Amino acid sequence: MPYRSISDLPDSVRTHLPPHAAEIFVAAFNNAWQQYAGDPDQEATAHRIAWSAVKRRYHKVGDVWMPIAR
Repeated sequence: MPYRSISDLPDSVRTHLPPHAAEIFVAAFNNAWQQYAGDPDQEATAHRIAWSAVKRRYHKVGDVWMPIAR
């Protein structure tokens, strides 16, 4: 189901991402959720797309997500 805000994200996502990355995750997840409505793998697909969107702007250094220098 779509997320209303960052605080609705699962702990495994919310506690590991910086606020901006979490905003990217929420927006991408919600968009993918709508796009794949009716797909039996809708939630898994939306999560993969959301993580992919985060990884376009952030990379993980050790246990910390850092913005990619542009």
